[in-house]
Amino acid sequence: MSEFRNALFLATALASAPVIATAGEVSLSGEGLVRYEPDSARLQFTVTAEHTNPARASEQVSDIMAGWRKAIEPHRGQLEDYSDADISVYTRSVPAREKDAKPDSLSVARQTVSFSISDLALINPLLAEANSLGLQYHLGASQFYHSREQEFEQQALGRAIADARSRCEFVASQLDKECGEIKTLNVNGGHRPAPLMMAEAKMGGDAVSSVGPREIRASVHAVFELD
Repeated sequence: MSEFRNALFLATALASAPVIATAGEVSLSGEGLVRYEPDSARLQFTVTAEHTNPARASEQVSDIMAGWRKAIEPHRGQLEDYSDADISVYTRSVPAREKDAKPDSLSVARQTVSFSISDLALINPLLAEANSLGLQYHLGASQFYHSREQEFEQQALGRAIADARSRCEFVASQLDKECGEIKTLNVNGGHRPAPLMMAEAKMGGDAVSSVGPREIRASVHAVFELD
């Protein structure tokens, strides 16, 4: 009965992961997974004002930026790679109200603020200040990351290699052999983090209550010697 169960287990394993055994070697795959919660974020806000007079549009943006800088003073030391570039001004056309009339033009002044934070508890206070001042932003899953993502990628790859060797050892045991050295090893693709779920936040929207987990997956294809 135990031999039957072993045979059934081996058939199940082979069905879920392709394994090719030839004289003296076995070819199979391995997978690794690391799941984590982001601990950092990259944020960007934009201040925009329109006026027929370009100087007035620039002044409106400057006033909003002054309010923003004052509001974030308690957190300024925690905003990494902070940048608020100089004001840019351009002109856009506005359709005329009357038929056959020449289109009007408006001066648009714009200034962008960008920075990173390593304390996600700051997100909601910063979004609240941005909303109160009318700063524009879009906060999506791609803006969140972990400061140790490279380490997680290596962990996922290590687990994929260990999984491949574990499968080799199982196959070898069923053939009364031992899993030997790796003859070839191919790493399949990259290990880009994949968000599992996160609600996006936009200007004037609800506070961010959860960032959501991420996954990094790695897979390998290996050929082992059978001793």
